[in-house]
Amino acid sequence: MASEPNPNQAPTSKADPCKTLGRNHVINRSEFVRLIISSLYSLGYHTAASSLELESGISLDLPQYSSLLFHVLSGRWDDCIFSIHSIRDLDDRIQSAASFLIWREHFLELLGSGNDLLQAVDVLRKRIYPLELERKRVHGLARAVVSLEGVVTAENMIRRRMGLLLDLVEVLPPWVRVPRGRLEHLVEMAVTKQKESCVYHNLPEEVSLYEDHECSREHIPCKCSQILYDHRNEVWAVQFSNNGEYLASASSDCTAIIWKVKEDDTLILKYTLEGHAKPVSIIAWSPDDSMLLTCGNAEVLKLWNVDTGACRHTFNSSVERIINSCAWFPNSKKIVCGSINPENRIYTCDLEGNELEVWEGERMPKISDIAVTPDGHCLISISSNKEIWIREFQRGEERVILEEHSITSLSLSRDGESLIVNLNSEEIHLWNVKGKSTISDNFRGHKQKKYVIRSCFGGSDCLFIASGSEDSQVYIWQRHNAMPIQILAGHSMTVNCVSWNPTRPHMLASASDDRTIRIWLANKNTRKTESHLHC
Repeated sequence: MASEPNPNQAPTSKADPCKTLGRNHVINRSEFVRLIISSLYSLGYHTAASSLELESGISLDLPQYSSLLFHVLSGRWDDCIFSIHSIRDLDDRIQSAASFLIWREHFLELLGSGNDLLQAVDVLRKRIYPLELERKRVHGLARAVVSLEGVVTAENMIRRRMGLLLDLVEVLPPWVRVPRGRLEHLVEMAVTKQKESCVYHNLPEEVSLYEDHECSREHIPCKCSQILYDHRNEVWAVQFSNNGEYLASASSDCTAIIWKVKEDDTLILKYTLEGHAKPVSIIAWSPDDSMLLTCGNAEVLKLWNVDTGACRHTFNSSVERIINSCAWFPNSKKIVCGSINPENRIYTCDLEGNELEVWEGERMPKISDIAVTPDGHCLISISSNKEIWIREFQRGEERVILEEHSITSLSLSRDGESLIVNLNSEEIHLWNVKGKSTISDNFRGHKQKKYVIRSCFGGSDCLFIASGSEDSQVYIWQRHNAMPIQILAGHSMTVNCVSWNPTRPHMLASASDDRTIRIWLANKNTRKTESHLHC
């Protein structure tokens, strides 16, 4: 019978079948058992963990670590160093770093006693200085001799020594002491990887550990469940409220409509918002979903009360100014607008229209779409000169991303980490809001040459991107696939805009020049429990 592998040594590169597990023998048996023991202890199953240690002959901690624990708490510093050096295959650099931590604590405790100054200096000169560390670390301790900084008292000695142990665990390689929660972390990574590699993953509930995860095409919206005919002309925009309970639509018939989403996933008309004299192309829900902004090209901006359907305020009604984009700040008390007449400018204002901040000047381009990240830290806009402009308020920094083709629309993920832009080159580009200006992905397949087409993020964890198209269809991509995974047919004219319900990942809405709004549902209802989805 093969002997149990010795856990008290560094891992080797050879895969001995007697020492490995799994179909492909890539899991080290001893490491796996130690991870299970660690997990049992962290879950509070101490008896089971001790029994596993006894039965397997594999200890959670290496003997050297156990002795190191005892010697640190006892203040036996030479024995601590011996325990460090007895760990096999330990790199000299790691030995020096661990030895420095030990001798530093000994030095500070001697210094803190007030009676062992000469001995403390001796430790600094004979133990710490020969370690050949960065001189500034040694000089910092030398200054402590003069200033008596870092005094250690009897009351905090145990706390400091426990801190030393934690510091040593950070320095020593992970096989010396199993990192806390390591097994859970590995399982979580495996689950996340399966979700990301699943082309149709759209489930709000947890992924089971009992089987490999795989969703079918029927888990994403693919069936037209309802057609809304109430607009009298082309429908240019649709957007679900943040809580997913309402849908707003805007039309060239100069109206906007608020629809109520019922529990059975059907929509009914709640209010028709009348008062605009020209077509409405932009709608924006307040973060608290109590208000709705509407506007359009060469049209005023109006603020509506969602509960009553009444117009709460009309912005710039007496000023010749064309507002062509707007967005909310997260507190639902401030908005930002982009205007193009009489001059190109971006400005923030309160809900009464009082201007707070203004960005304007000769070099300000025509702004065609605008967004604010959910944390309120970044303002994002797209302009007629093929630029994506990102302004970070707290740092006062600006970043410009230049596209090669004209940008027609902008959409922001709900976590504010990613944005997508539609280009008239028939591509959708995905960019990271923060970090380097490198494109993450681009998506192709839809048709867009002449009109403004609006896309959106959606689904579970916003793993999908959907867009309208000039060929009368709706296109859906998985974020890691450049080509569509689903194409929805049914509209008879250009699909101008799509919106994915943020709390019902099985529901998608599309707006078309054929004067209709279509509601698309998954064949398999993925909303088993109410869930707030993140993306």
